Amino acid sequence: MSKRFLSLWFRHLTTDWLTFRRPELKDAPFVFVAPVRGRMVVTAANVLAEVQGITAGMAAADAKAIVLDLQVIDDIPGKSAKLLQALGEWCIRYSPLIAVDLPDGLILDISGCAHLWGGERGYLKEIVTRLRSKGYDVRGAMADTVGTAWAVARFAKVKPIIESARHTDALLSLPPAALRLEPVILERLQKLGFYRIESFIGIGRSVLRRRFGQGFLLRLDQALGNEEEPLQLLQPPEPFSERLPCLEPIRTATGIEIAIKTLLENLCLRLQGEGKGLRTAILKGYRLDGQIIQADIGTNRATHNISHLFKLFELKIPLLEPDLGIELFTMEAPKIEDVSPEQEALWSPEECGLEDTALAELLDKLANKIGAANIHRYLPQEHYWPERSTKLALSLKEKPQTTWRTGRPRPALLLPKPERIKVSAPIPDYPPMVFTYKNETHHIRRSDGPERIEREWWLEEGSHRDYYQVEDREGRRYWLFRSGHYAEGEPGEWFIHGFFA
Repeated sequence: MSKRFLSLWFRHLTTDWLTFRRPELKDAPFVFVAPVRGRMVVTAANVLAEVQGITAGMAAADAKAIVLDLQVIDDIPGKSAKLLQALGEWCIRYSPLIAVDLPDGLILDISGCAHLWGGERGYLKEIVTRLRSKGYDVRGAMADTVGTAWAVARFAKVKPIIESARHTDALLSLPPAALRLEPVILERLQKLGFYRIESFIGIGRSVLRRRFGQGFLLRLDQALGNEEEPLQLLQPPEPFSERLPCLEPIRTATGIEIAIKTLLENLCLRLQGEGKGLRTAILKGYRLDGQIIQADIGTNRATHNISHLFKLFELKIPLLEPDLGIELFTMEAPKIEDVSPEQEALWSPEECGLEDTALAELLDKLANKIGAANIHRYLPQEHYWPERSTKLALSLKEKPQTTWRTGRPRPALLLPKPERIKVSAPIPDYPPMVFTYKNETHHIRRSDGPERIEREWWLEEGSHRDYYQVEDREGRRYWLFRSGHYAEGEPGEWFIHGFFA
């Protein structure tokens, strides 16, 4: 299948935008101006100003002299680029491959897209009509090359759809400016009497290179399809992504469910064929009002299990608001990993480990309900100091580098930072009889300790800790410690550091 490109030309991009924002300007001639070498110069003019002879590059004073009621508005630096960025993101519903063509256009790689709208004619009409309904004066053209599509959109007076392999014929009658050449080259061509592309296209390449330079030949080759023209895409497509245009806007939860299942089936079939599974997936819905709705899911291990992934997305459907309707769904898998082929078990193991698929799927469901940030797995570290003795695991596959120390009991919940408490201790080196934590007094009936833990002097300086396990009258157990040695006449500084189950 040959490449096909669509060039969109917004003839009055910034002035159309301002007219939409300020309707009172609809019937008034106005221009944008900016300082250039010490004088104010017109950077853009609306249609009413143009028909009276105002053009970009004209001095603002001259423009005011020609049109007495001309409104002059300060140009907004970078506005064209921002508008084209937004328009390009809106056009993603028609093609995933879109590039900004400064200062006033977009380039769409539409290979394989037009049939979804009944062919290229219906495709072009749909896009241009929708953009014009938003208030933009836009022209579009299709061709096999970016250069030809660009040239036809701006200079041709023939049909805007150039049939495949006919792009050379379409260029012949156009002026040299249609090749996107530098002004100095255009001036040189005009002096030599080359007013149309056909007048020099047959001249030898060595002569053209000597006269006009390599850049001239590059533009000519790009337009003729002899040289590939790379595009700086707005959103480079993910290697694993799927699109689903809708014949009619989707407004119901049932329709969204069907779209998700269809996208998952296509995506997971590709993943399975390459021995891969997804860890994250992003569903986007492009609405008729131009808004984009989105739902994300994540998994603890790579998977291409369609039913499991659909259950995760199913939890998000109530949060998706279709409004007037969704006309395009996309699904991307930005994070994928290899999936090891699973052996068919001859018997069910008596104990399930971290490699068990059911455990990973359970964690996925919980994470998508309560948030992945609320589920943690910890691994041991080679440290005696309690705060450093564990670390967060990044995934179920991560293996511990050391073993858990089981010689001493440790609390089920360890505070990230010890919190100070008030205590009452009978004599030195005894556990407290009473302690107060968060304005609640606890009377201790059982205790065990002390267990002295020295500070890791090679990392930091400070006092040791004497830890006690204590149980209050309600049966609740805590891990308390005194920092440093007992000071005469003072009970020392006491802290709570954890809670036993």
